[in-house]
Amino acid sequence: MAERFLSFGLATPPAPRAVHADNAIALLKSGQAKEASLLAYGNGRSYGDSCQNQAGAVVDMRTLNHIRAFDAETGVLEADAGVLLSDIIVHAAPYGFFPAVVPGTQFVTLGGAIANDVHGKNHHRRGTFGCHVESFTLLRSDGKTYRCSATDNPRLFAATIGGMGLTGLMLSASIRLMRVPSLDIVEKTAAFRDLGEFFDLAEAADQANEYAVAWIDQLAGGRNSGRGLLFTGNHAEHGSLAASRAGGYLSVPFQPPFNVLNRPFLTAFNAAYRWKKGRAIAPRQAGYQGFFFPLDSVRDWNRLYGPNGLFQHQSVVPEEAARIVVPELLATGRRARQGSFLTVLKRFGSIRSPALLSFPRPGYTLTLDFPNKGAATLALLGELDRITVAAGGAVNPYKDARMGAEIFAASFADWPRMEAVRDPAFMSDFWARTAGSIDLRRRGAEAAE
Repeated sequence: MAERFLSFGLATPPAPRAVHADNAIALLKSGQAKEASLLAYGNGRSYGDSCQNQAGAVVDMRTLNHIRAFDAETGVLEADAGVLLSDIIVHAAPYGFFPAVVPGTQFVTLGGAIANDVHGKNHHRRGTFGCHVESFTLLRSDGKTYRCSATDNPRLFAATIGGMGLTGLMLSASIRLMRVPSLDIVEKTAAFRDLGEFFDLAEAADQANEYAVAWIDQLAGGRNSGRGLLFTGNHAEHGSLAASRAGGYLSVPFQPPFNVLNRPFLTAFNAAYRWKKGRAIAPRQAGYQGFFFPLDSVRDWNRLYGPNGLFQHQSVVPEEAARIVVPELLATGRRARQGSFLTVLKRFGSIRSPALLSFPRPGYTLTLDFPNKGAATLALLGELDRITVAAGGAVNPYKDARMGAEIFAASFADWPRMEAVRDPAFMSDFWARTAGSIDLRRRGAEAAE
C-alpha cells in the first residue's frame, strides 16, 4: 500500500503515515482492513487529534473531490466527501445558493464538515451542518457500502454525523444549500461595556439577524471586564453572487522560534481592534469571505504561535448558567496570566442536530485560543474543563488535543452508543485517549469482579 507523509492540523504534529483514498477503498472492499488501522483525513484544519491515528494510518480524502450533481431549483448538491466548502460555494453561488452553515474556514472538506457536525454564526436559525445533510454513502470494513439517511440505516446516519470519522469511510454526500439574494453581508457592530450588557442584547440580536457573534477582550479586567463587540449580519438584498476559491494573499512565510502573540502584543491588539471595529456604527455591506472566514486571508497564520503551537478551548454552558460561568471562565484565564488571541462568544439556539454526538446545544459557547506554554497551559485548560462540566456544559471534542476521559464522558453521555456502531477498522488518537480509555477501564473492572 502506498504511503506518504501529511502535514497535519493547525495545532498538532504530523501524522506518521497516509494512504491514498483509492488504496483504502480497495482494502475495505476486500474486508482485509485491520483493527484500528484507518481514519479519514480531510484538509488539515483541525485544532486537535480527532483527525489523527498515530497507531495506524490516515486516508487522504482530498483526491475524492468532484461535485457530482446540483439541482438549481432545490439547492440539493451531491459531491465527493473530499470536496472543499470553497468549491461548493463557487459552484452554487451563481444560482443564488450558499451553504446553510459554514464554520470559520472555507477550506474544510464536505466529509470533515459532516464528521465534525460543524456550526456557524447562525445556529439559532439553521442549527448545525448535519441538519442539512440529506444522505451519504459509507464504506465499512465488512466490505459493504451503505446509503445512510434519516430513513435508510438511520442508526449509522446519526452516528456518522458528528462521529469524527469513526463509523467508516464516507465516499459522497448530498446536502441542502440555502437560497440567498447575494453572498454579500450587511454587517452591523455594537459595542458592549460588559457581559451583562451582551447577554441583554444577545437574544434580540438572534431574533433579528441571520448571523450573530461576539468578540471579547479577554485580557480586560476590572471595570472593563467582559467588554467586547457584537457583530450581526444578513445577506444583502442587492449584492454580488461571485465567489472565489482563493485563499489569503498575506502569509506567515516561516515559523518564528517563539510565540509572537504574547501578552503585550495581545493587549495592544485588543485595544486597536476594539477601537477600529467599534467605530463602525453604521451598517456596512461587505464580501462574504471577510465576514465568515477572516483567518483564511492569512495563510499559515498559526505559525505566529511559535513551535509549540496553540490549544483551543471551546465550551458550551446552559443559558441559565451563562451569566455566572462565562465571566468565571474569562477570569480564570486572566488569573493564569494567559492571553487568548481570538475570544469568541455565541448563543446557540434550540434546533436539534440529527447527530448522536453533537457539541452545540442550547446555551452560550465560548472559544479561547491559548499559546501552548506546556504544563501551565494544560493546568489552565483542565480548570476550564472543570468549571464547564460542573455547570452542566460540555467541551468541544472536535477542537481538542488533551481532554481527559472523564470530561468527555461528562460532556457526551451517549458515547457508548457511538462506540457500539464504530467500525472496528477505524480509530483516532482522540477516541483512543478518551472513550477507549474508559472502555478499557470498564473491561478491567468487570474482569476483576
